[in-house]
Amino acid sequence: MRDCYCTVNLDQEEVFRTKIIEKSLCPFYGEDFYCEIPRSFRHLSFYIFDRDVFRRDSSIGKVAVQKEDLQKYHAKDTWFPLQPVSADSEVQGKVHLELRLSEVITDSGGVCHKLATRVLECQGLPIVNGQCDPYAAVSLLGPSRSEARKTKVKRKTNNPQFDEVFYFEVTRPLSYTKRQFDVEEEDVDKLALRVDLWNASNLKFGDEFLGGVRVPLKVLGPTGVHEAWYFLQPREGGGRVVKVEELGSLRLNIVYTEDHVFSSHRYTPLRDLLLLSASIQPVSASAAHILGEVCREKQEAAVPLVRLFLHGGKILPFLSAIAHAEVNRTQDPNTIFRGNSLTSKCIDETMKLAGMHYLQVTLKPIIDEICTDHKPCEIDPVRLKESENLETNRENLRAYVDRIFSVITASGVRCPTVMCDIFFSLRESAASRFQGVDEEVRYTAVSSFIFLRFFAPAILSPNLFQLRPHHPDPPTSRTLTLISKTVQTLGSLAKSKSANFKESYMAAFYEFFNEQKYGDAVKNFLELISSSGHWDQKSIESPIMLKEGVMIKRAQGRNRFGMKNFKKRWFRLTNHEFTYHKTKGEGALCSIPIENILAVERLEEESFKMKNMFQVVQPERALYIQANNCVEACDWIDILTKVSQCNRKRLTTYHPSAYLNGHWLCCRQSADMASGCTPCTGGLPDNIQLDVDGDRETERIYSLFSCYMSKLVKMQEACGSRSVYDGPEQDEYSSFLIDEPQQTYQTLKLVVSAVQTLEQRHTQYRRDKFKKTKIGSQEHPIGDKSFQCYIRQQSESSTYSI
Repeated sequence: MRDCYCTVNLDQEEVFRTKIIEKSLCPFYGEDFYCEIPRSFRHLSFYIFDRDVFRRDSSIGKVAVQKEDLQKYHAKDTWFPLQPVSADSEVQGKVHLELRLSEVITDSGGVCHKLATRVLECQGLPIVNGQCDPYAAVSLLGPSRSEARKTKVKRKTNNPQFDEVFYFEVTRPLSYTKRQFDVEEEDVDKLALRVDLWNASNLKFGDEFLGGVRVPLKVLGPTGVHEAWYFLQPREGGGRVVKVEELGSLRLNIVYTEDHVFSSHRYTPLRDLLLLSASIQPVSASAAHILGEVCREKQEAAVPLVRLFLHGGKILPFLSAIAHAEVNRTQDPNTIFRGNSLTSKCIDETMKLAGMHYLQVTLKPIIDEICTDHKPCEIDPVRLKESENLETNRENLRAYVDRIFSVITASGVRCPTVMCDIFFSLRESAASRFQGVDEEVRYTAVSSFIFLRFFAPAILSPNLFQLRPHHPDPPTSRTLTLISKTVQTLGSLAKSKSANFKESYMAAFYEFFNEQKYGDAVKNFLELISSSGHWDQKSIESPIMLKEGVMIKRAQGRNRFGMKNFKKRWFRLTNHEFTYHKTKGEGALCSIPIENILAVERLEEESFKMKNMFQVVQPERALYIQANNCVEACDWIDILTKVSQCNRKRLTTYHPSAYLNGHWLCCRQSADMASGCTPCTGGLPDNIQLDVDGDRETERIYSLFSCYMSKLVKMQEACGSRSVYDGPEQDEYSSFLIDEPQQTYQTLKLVVSAVQTLEQRHTQYRRDKFKKTKIGSQEHPIGDKSFQCYIRQQSESSTYSI
């Protein structure tokens, strides 16, 4: 048996790690990881490690998916065979070379050809065992040749600047020169230059191979000069010979999207058409509703629509309009908002965006306790272990349900304003539609979202709502399932709640809560969150924990003779302060009030020869911090920027490099309090409406419309059919909801026109880019398979769609 965990890597930089599954050869993780990719990459890699308590964890195998192949596996469950992990195949980065062939007349009057090889620089080399001290070995490959030269070792950098020239003597065959000379002839075109990058190791095992490149000299051509960037490649024939089936396999579901976004004015026609959706009568004839009709999954449409309407400040009228239309179509008050409609998916997405902090402050402390304490709560007699007592378990579960129910029903005042406004609109629509039929519907319309689709799923899967870093273990997951079921039923206000449960043990357990006080508490809570009153989030006095984790910080030198070394610390951010501690749970070593954060910016790598560094600028000094990886660094910078965005004394300029040896490395100013030399990056305002890139969301919606263009055309035909022919509905058009054919047809016409215009813009942009692109440039090094694939597609078809 093994104790295994899995890591997710961009090339070789780890950005996520699963929990450890102990004593298993078939571990199931069930963990979701989502991130914006903050830099270019060649491979998305997954490594399986076997934990070793006494020494370094050993790698079992890996799966590396090339960037250009990600689309093949998009949103599909796929089993990938594990490949062996070898230093010879773990390659990333690129090298910049210049080759020049020139004639030299020797002392004896003969002509000698010399190859001048200039190794200029490298970028993005891998960091091996926490360090990178690279050098390049250059050799000319040919018959009876073995000469090799080395550059100097560049310490503590994975972007070394070498700029060293090496000369190799070569000769031309007789056909290349008029002068006769009697030496061994060799054809230059059959020679090749080999450049290998190595990490200078202090260990006895020798230097580690970082990657290499083989350049045939025929690239020199008639000019005898060649300069280009090359992607480093694995060693030829390197790696251990292992039968792949012996390593096992890994099941993954990868969802990868890549949007090519134009400047804002290109999206104005489509964006305006979408934002007008709330005012179109009927709303089913609007562009946003049409998107929901043509998409295969409503979720596909809901995510970009909600973000766009939040950005445009029109989320409330849009949700009110589509909810009102759905309520009017509902015949039975007991089924209100129970389907996976566009309305329910859009409100779900809005609650996820607006309510994340609300969930954190309401549920996180009690969820953490449940996951840490591991109290037995199984109440199914069939599943009960021999060592467990049914009554004790029932009491444990009852105590947890009581506490969670209490914190939820007492949290009404913290419910975000945008959610309260939506719930008010839902309540009013439901009450007017079923007036005199069901007086309780004003509550069930709201509870079907806040309990059924917000709190219950967060309790069931806390890792998906950022309440826990990992999927809970099976016993804890079972406890959370039982709690979630009970809380969901408590919030549903059903007439006969015990009858809701298929399991008799759940019905018996629920009898504990069959008291009037629970129903009253739910109604009071729903009344509070669905009233039209507003609360200011700033009035909440209790600190909300926003993010925490381990990072490395440089000592700030607050003491006159204090050491300015680097130490690992536990960092914690709330809406009140940013603190760091020696370890988790200990008292704060340093506390920075949010109002003292004047800027949060990246720190140039050259300052300390360290990657993923950023700085938190305070009135007297800057705190320099190194995150564990590029994704973590982005997350911390993003959330620190947002939480300090409203500070009145925020800086407009900053120093991108550190203050070292009496001066700033960026501008060479000597005063440590000198004003910054670079404008601060424009942080996002502390407002959910603007915490979105509207152009990117419109591009995503355009991509969906473009993908489902055939359905748009069918919908137009359906409108025409219903306008002209009022008889029985044709089957092929019956899947579309069309209330007003003429208005829907007009909207469809405008949508198709806007989408076709954007399609033409994309095509033209790709053509222009194709003309300007130079292979071998820094952006497109030789060996870039995705670029070669791009060239092939451009030559095959001019209508290639991104």
